[in-house]
Amino acid sequence: MKNIAKLMSIALVSGLIVSCASTEQKIVQNERIVTNPIDLNYRFQPNEESRREAADPVLEYFKGYYYMFASKSGGYWRSEDLAKWEYIPCTTIPTLEDYAPTILVYGDTLYFTASSGNTRIFKNAHPETDTWEEVDTKLTYRQHDPAFFKDDDGKVYLYWGCSDVDPIVGVEVDPKNGFCAIGEPKSLIEHNGDKYGWEVPGKNNEEPRQGWNEGPCVLKHNGRYYLQYAAPGTQYRIYGDGNYVGDNPLGPFEYVEDNPFSFKPGGFIGGAGHGHTFKDKYGNYWHVASMTISVRHWFERRLGIFPVVVSDKYGMYALTTFADYPFCIPDRKVDFEKEDINMGWNLLSYKKKVSASSSLEGYEPELANDEQVETWWAAQTGNKGEWLQMDLGKLMEINAIQVNFADHNFNVHAPHGPVVYQYYIEGSTDGKNWTRLIDEEKNEKDAPHKLHTLSAPAKMQYLRICNTKDMEGCFSLFDLRVFGQGGGKVPAVVTGFQASRDENDKRIYRFSWEPQDNVTGYILRWGTQKEKLTHSMVVYNNHYEARYFNRDSEYYFSVTAFNENGVGK
Repeated sequence: MKNIAKLMSIALVSGLIVSCASTEQKIVQNERIVTNPIDLNYRFQPNEESRREAADPVLEYFKGYYYMFASKSGGYWRSEDLAKWEYIPCTTIPTLEDYAPTILVYGDTLYFTASSGNTRIFKNAHPETDTWEEVDTKLTYRQHDPAFFKDDDGKVYLYWGCSDVDPIVGVEVDPKNGFCAIGEPKSLIEHNGDKYGWEVPGKNNEEPRQGWNEGPCVLKHNGRYYLQYAAPGTQYRIYGDGNYVGDNPLGPFEYVEDNPFSFKPGGFIGGAGHGHTFKDKYGNYWHVASMTISVRHWFERRLGIFPVVVSDKYGMYALTTFADYPFCIPDRKVDFEKEDINMGWNLLSYKKKVSASSSLEGYEPELANDEQVETWWAAQTGNKGEWLQMDLGKLMEINAIQVNFADHNFNVHAPHGPVVYQYYIEGSTDGKNWTRLIDEEKNEKDAPHKLHTLSAPAKMQYLRICNTKDMEGCFSLFDLRVFGQGGGKVPAVVTGFQASRDENDKRIYRFSWEPQDNVTGYILRWGTQKEKLTHSMVVYNNHYEARYFNRDSEYYFSVTAFNENGVGK
């Protein structure tokens, strides 16, 4: 099994070298290897407790670049490849600080509006520069969480909705006449928390009230219209995006039973809601969405990007199982249903022995590798020389290290320049003699979730990250995550799996199975189609309760164990 797994890994990486970098050097390939959350210069907010935020993303391909806007970011980003992002500060859109932006490609111009409760729209034929102009708008509806959609026939529609009471609505608009509405808005999606457990708010969908239906987005595929919406609240890991489908851009729409199509309640960082589905320049579908931290403030959020399968047989679903592990952005058309873009590198750092130069009470070193972005290690100071050390337990092959900085006790508020960390990471086989693996001592980029992919795998047992810059606040890490090959056996098949449905509330399932030694965790999969389980949850115990199922649907389940050597059967 070990040799088979190794051969599979070599084959996968070799294929990705070809697809991601053609015949160029590995360093080019490495630049296409990413993970979630997306590593961006997330802006600190102008008021309240110092914290970064970006959410409610929208992304479109325009004139050779991908343009991405997100709430509360002070600007926007562009990219040629979805892997490397350039930040463009923006001062010419006075409503840029409003939540939930949307953009529209119409002719040779990009249009922008946001959830301001007014009707201001801006345009720019050259968004690589901050030269936006206001449109003489004739739209009179006050919309929250707006979303543009342009159909194949050139007609344009505007959708909006952000409420625990009001529906998602839509109306046709005329961009050539100041986006004047054509007809009256139509109610399209109502709240159905009593039927669909994932629409119910709470950390575990447990609160006895309706959640928020919000953040619509429309996608057309094979002549059918997918009206997407988010629920139940951005502060929860169970925040996701669902679909209704119809034959007309203004409905009627029918609920897709296998909802939510974008969902990531588990792993290092959770949440995959209030997003936008788009096609890349090769015709691949992706979904960019909000991910949650929500500790310092309930709007403390990040962005994630997920490949999307759109299948005539199985419907639409985002691939989120290992979306916070390294994967490669392809430079060609890919069948995501059949071809895995994950790099095949396993998590080596989970709950390994750690020590540190210092720590604050409640922010101990053990919180730096617990796979929970909501907790973190913080040194007592931000002084040069603070460090965190990890013992992997034995020699392991390291391919990549993700550094997630927690900004503890920072006092940074917008507007601000780049918030730059400087550090190095070294490795050792014996804990005495050290080799520098990553050198960021001269770093000048604001990169709080940096994934470092090594040019060649390094066999190490010990790793240490050391701060090399005196800074305000404390040197701190949400998690220091290490990826590679453990060199041992993958877990055996899970036994004793049981799934029981609550007799009084069929939206609730409870699961249990026999625990295994030598595992990192388990992947619980489910779906309404036996041959294609489209959803997953990473669980670290041998039991789990979930309340996000449809009341009237039947489900199929499986559970698989995984560890630092791979995924079992």
